[in-house]
Amino acid sequence: MARLGGEATLTSRLLFFFLLSTAVMGGSKTVETRRSVLGNGLGRTPPMGWNSWNHFHCNINERLIRETADALVHTGLAGLGYRYVNIDDCWGEANRDYQGNLVAKRSTFPSGIKSLADYVHAKGLKLGIYSDAGSQTCSRTMPGSLGYEQHDAATFASWGVDYLKYDNCNNPGTRPRERYAKMSYALRNSGRNIFFSLCEWGVDNPATWASGMGNSWRTTGDIYDSWGSMTSRADENNRWASYAGPGGWNDPDMLEVGNGGMSTEEYRSHFSIWALVKAPLLIGCDVRTISGDALEILSNSEVIAVNQDYLGVQGKKVFGGGSEEVWAGRLSGGKVAVVLWNRGSSRATITARWSDIGLSSSTVVSVRDLWARATIGSVRGQLAATVSPHACKMYVLTPR
Repeated sequence: MARLGGEATLTSRLLFFFLLSTAVMGGSKTVETRRSVLGNGLGRTPPMGWNSWNHFHCNINERLIRETADALVHTGLAGLGYRYVNIDDCWGEANRDYQGNLVAKRSTFPSGIKSLADYVHAKGLKLGIYSDAGSQTCSRTMPGSLGYEQHDAATFASWGVDYLKYDNCNNPGTRPRERYAKMSYALRNSGRNIFFSLCEWGVDNPATWASGMGNSWRTTGDIYDSWGSMTSRADENNRWASYAGPGGWNDPDMLEVGNGGMSTEEYRSHFSIWALVKAPLLIGCDVRTISGDALEILSNSEVIAVNQDYLGVQGKKVFGGGSEEVWAGRLSGGKVAVVLWNRGSSRATITARWSDIGLSSSTVVSVRDLWARATIGSVRGQLAATVSPHACKMYVLTPR
């Protein structure tokens, strides 16, 4: 029997089902998707934190991880919910030890992962680690966990790990769902509650099967720090909106905000859409030297609140007229979050009509502009705004 927190429970074997309803473009019709939910109690809202890969790749060490934990606290980001400190690839030695254990790389992590976990936990944060459902990780610098799932899950638990990102490189060609199921089972039997992030890049449509196995699943290939990469990841992820919900989230990959490849307006669009679609909010820049603009974007508590809304409905694209798009999603309390997104190269007036966002035509709403941090009055029937190139406007509409 699967275990939850070290104790065998019936609920960890049951599949829990509920219906998610989301508005469909052009009418009031709803789509209902039946989901099984992993019974580990984690991920009731999308995870928030930091990951080393986007900025540092393999250039990581234990000092960086400690200093990042410190920076999350003193910038105030930890207080806003960014609590996972996730070590990505390249943390381990090239070979297991004589007992078959993964070993932290002695030249860069001489104190070991447990020591790091203790340090991070003392800050009120959580530690994440990385492995792979193949013979080696993607960097080919360390072993993967294929065939060692129970062994490695027990090791991670003994170190105090709170999150596992599980990649898909160097695999033998077997179906991802078979390999990921083994690690899911091993984690549930490890004696520790560990958030399970499946990173199989969307190759086998994980949204359709991974919710009973993990807490998040990648729906796309890797993101890069560019407008084209970010927008394409948003589009790829959008098709799976009805499969996400509390306990299991679609993941279009980590945030690039602050890494320098996009403008401030583009990064604001990036963060707005990721928040609306209930993506994991994992910072990918160097928070020790973060710019003021990037910190302001990542610290917008009202945008974060949309992402963390307990109803857990993934927002989606509800209107797309060329480069002018409307994205929207239901929130708790009858509210609706709306993003007017201009993906073109010139200013445009974009209109969100109530029929597109699931409101009746007679509904009067109070409009809160999340980036201006201002309530801008009441409207009925539609909401329009002029939006700069590659920029967006983000609102919460509250029925009166």
